[in-house]
Amino acid sequence: MAKSKIIFRCTNCGTSYPRWQGKCSTCNNWDTLVEEKEVTGGSAGKFVAAQVQQLADVDGQHTKRIPSGIEEFDAVVGGGIVAGSLILLGGDPGVGKSTLALDIATGIDVKTLYVSGEESLYQLKMRASRLDKSEEMYVVAETDLGSILAAVEDLAPKLVIIDSIQTMYSEQASGVAGSVSQVSFATQSIMRLAKAKHISFIIIGHVTKEGYLAGPKTLEHMVDTVLYLEGERFASFRILRSVKNRFGNNNEVGVFEMTSAGLIPVKNPSEMFLQEGDRTESGNVVTAIVEGSRALLLEIQALNSKTSFGYPKRTTSGYDINRLQLISAIISKRLGLNLSDQDLYVNVVGGMKITDPSADLAVAMAIISGVKDISIKNTVLIGELGLSGEIRMVPNLEKRVKEAEKLGFETIVIPSSKITSTKSKLVKVKSLRDAVKLLS
Repeated sequence: MAKSKIIFRCTNCGTSYPRWQGKCSTCNNWDTLVEEKEVTGGSAGKFVAAQVQQLADVDGQHTKRIPSGIEEFDAVVGGGIVAGSLILLGGDPGVGKSTLALDIATGIDVKTLYVSGEESLYQLKMRASRLDKSEEMYVVAETDLGSILAAVEDLAPKLVIIDSIQTMYSEQASGVAGSVSQVSFATQSIMRLAKAKHISFIIIGHVTKEGYLAGPKTLEHMVDTVLYLEGERFASFRILRSVKNRFGNNNEVGVFEMTSAGLIPVKNPSEMFLQEGDRTESGNVVTAIVEGSRALLLEIQALNSKTSFGYPKRTTSGYDINRLQLISAIISKRLGLNLSDQDLYVNVVGGMKITDPSADLAVAMAIISGVKDISIKNTVLIGELGLSGEIRMVPNLEKRVKEAEKLGFETIVIPSSKITSTKSKLVKVKSLRDAVKLLS
């Protein structure tokens, strides 16, 4: 016989505790534990054996991908939406998640159901009219999970968009809408229906103030693909990044521009990122990074000023501040350039966030260029910086060089390699000291 007991579950990480406490010891957040009823045990009946078959006998008709009508989105998910897959789309408030979902719903060439849990049908129609989108999709404004799943089975669409999973509620799960138990139960129910009926789902999820998807971490394990829409709320560029994909490459990115007509795919992101600004000034350099299978050229800006306090300030936008501290120490130690009385500010133009270590050389040279007040013109710098000041090899170097050549850069500074070029001048350096000689 099933038994129930009271537990306290963290709304941030999903950890359960037998009694209430002020702080979650797993994620170290305060006042996140809520009371829930947990059902354990049950009748032990006779199980029916599951059907087993060879992989070669599995019907492959549902393995075809569905083009979304948006090339950048299809490139990020691996070539289109896989039938029966669950895609989780997260991002900050106002970044454009619902706008992207509406673009997909109105552009895809299959029967689509848009489930709005946050807007009424009148509000949804108003937004579609403002963005001049087609209104041929099916819509429903409902938050009851059972009613939604029943409507999906009756309509039998190929794609369902849930906006958002935190608004879904079922009486079969404990807690209020948006709680860990409700989000987990809703996702599990949707997953069972998706796999059984081969219906694709795009689930929009909220994020916490730390930038992580709200709900239990198991939510990301259950879905097939996890996408993040990044970008400053008041900037024009948006970056769609894949952090998990069972049917394609991880860390693929797509670039969009937010306009009055919605999100417009950017076909040549490197050219868009470099079209503005004066790169003849000191402290401005260009580097080439790789996101997924795509090479991108980005502008790095560095600014230095005399510190007003005893401890120099380090500030970054789009770059890891710990990496900046490391590069500053390498410059001071290996080149003898005193940065202890200089405040340093590093910015990645366009709203991109760089995690690729191949930008180390560009960041270091931007700092040195700013301190010495010497400009680096029409040059791309690529290379990872070691603690002894050596320039290390980076993967996909040939792809980065081709991207720089495509945009007409005359000089490309790279680590020592066997790569040759007839379109541009390749300067191969072994250490940061060799690269600094280019300034003179």
